[in-house]
Amino acid sequence: MEGCWYTHPTDFISHLDFQDRQALYHLGSHRYYHRGELVFHVGASSDEVFVLQEGRVKVFELSKEGKEVILWFCFPGELFGLSEVFQRSGREVNAQACGQVEVLAIKKADFERYLKQHTHLAIYVIELLAYRLRELSDVLLNIASDDVTSRVVKLLSRLCSRYGKLLDSDIVLDIALTHQEMADMIGTTRQTVTTVLSMLRKKGVLTMKQRSIYLQDITWIESITGKLSYPASPNIHVIKNTA
Repeated sequence: MEGCWYTHPTDFISHLDFQDRQALYHLGSHRYYHRGELVFHVGASSDEVFVLQEGRVKVFELSKEGKEVILWFCFPGELFGLSEVFQRSGREVNAQACGQVEVLAIKKADFERYLKQHTHLAIYVIELLAYRLRELSDVLLNIASDDVTSRVVKLLSRLCSRYGKLLDSDIVLDIALTHQEMADMIGTTRQTVTTVLSMLRKKGVLTMKQRSIYLQDITWIESITGKLSYPASPNIHVIKNTA
């Protein structure tokens, strides 16, 4: 898939009209987690699907050496815990609260029944699983074949395609990932990510303000990643600079 990062509307809740949303909420139970608590862990039963209501959840694996490998982050409105439910196997990854988190937990049988009654949402779930698989395949290719600067830039590109905000001529990422979290997503160290971001800032490619990243030299970024498709997704917001 190298050459163009495409977008996918990851917010499941935004696909629902009022009645469908209320029907979904009645199926599940609300649960609350503090920072560091696991929503589920490797080997746990996979009889529930989760919709993130508030906060941020990290989905990750541990290497044989015990190093954390972050697969993706979930933000409000997103589904997680899907793949093992449909595979009918135990959990193969961990999901951990990054702060105060509220989730809607839905039993597998209830969720399957809901999708049968809302076939357009079933198609969306299939597309979402396919998107995540392709995204992880690209990440593995990047780690295996790219230098660390390209890995950082392509990570920013992937995040832009899902969570970017267009502000004048800049693309803003305000999801507040730490340098360590970014490093754990691309198989490098925190110090290396910090060094690369500093280099990109000096080149005028980006600036950083209050844990937000402003991508400025889109042409240079696209020379590394291929065409950015950030405006095409319903998940991308256009905001006006009122400063």
